[in-house]
Amino acid sequence: MRIARFSIDGNVAFGAVEGDKPDELVLDIIKGIPFADFELSGTKVPLNKVRLLPPVLPNKVVAFGRNYAEHAKELGNEVPDAPFAFFKPSTSVTGPGDPIQYPSFSNELHHEAELAVVIGRMCREVPRERVKDVILGYTCANDVTARDVQKREKQWARAKGFDSSCPLGPWVETDLDPSDLTIQCTVNGQQRQLGRTSEMIHSIEDLIVNITEAMTLLPGDVILTGTPAGVGPLNVGDEVAVTIEGIGTLTNKVIKRG
Repeated sequence: MRIARFSIDGNVAFGAVEGDKPDELVLDIIKGIPFADFELSGTKVPLNKVRLLPPVLPNKVVAFGRNYAEHAKELGNEVPDAPFAFFKPSTSVTGPGDPIQYPSFSNELHHEAELAVVIGRMCREVPRERVKDVILGYTCANDVTARDVQKREKQWARAKGFDSSCPLGPWVETDLDPSDLTIQCTVNGQQRQLGRTSEMIHSIEDLIVNITEAMTLLPGDVILTGTPAGVGPLNVGDEVAVTIEGIGTLTNKVIKRG
């Protein structure tokens, strides 16, 4: 099931995305929330009549860096022996079609296409064999990074945590095998990144076991799993799109921060 979060006539709801052709997609409005038992209402609205929002509003976004060997190499970094985590605040999250605001304190903004894991239930100290039980589904993410700030500041809070630095969407796909999916990023229609999730150094199971040893994850929390090689610059006016096989495409435009 594809679960979207959307607004229509000032109201916010979740809906199941139905249909195959982009111009014929409809939303069957969900009774309740997708983190508990829910029913489909049978009330359907065309997708093109609503505004898609970030598919979830996470309490926290846990991101893992240097999880693709070629990406670590392209930035001159060593591959970490264990998963390497950092945080993006909830205020960094933005949705499909929303602008990425170029931060005033940076001159080198980069795209990073990533598979995002959405947590479906409160969990901690998750054993490897139970990881699938705590996952609601998967969505597209762009770990937008102020690369110059990342290089000069030891902590990555500003470089990766500024407002609008974590686009998510367009929806959460709940029925998906994430082990070998194509990840692609284009800027103004030109391909920049192309990789596969099978190239991850540490698997999704590794990442969730690692982080839940330390902290509790809540329903709607998001795990970013790393980016393949090919990261590069974004400029004001650029349109950046992240496409992941089996999920869809997340598109955002870069604007000057007002």
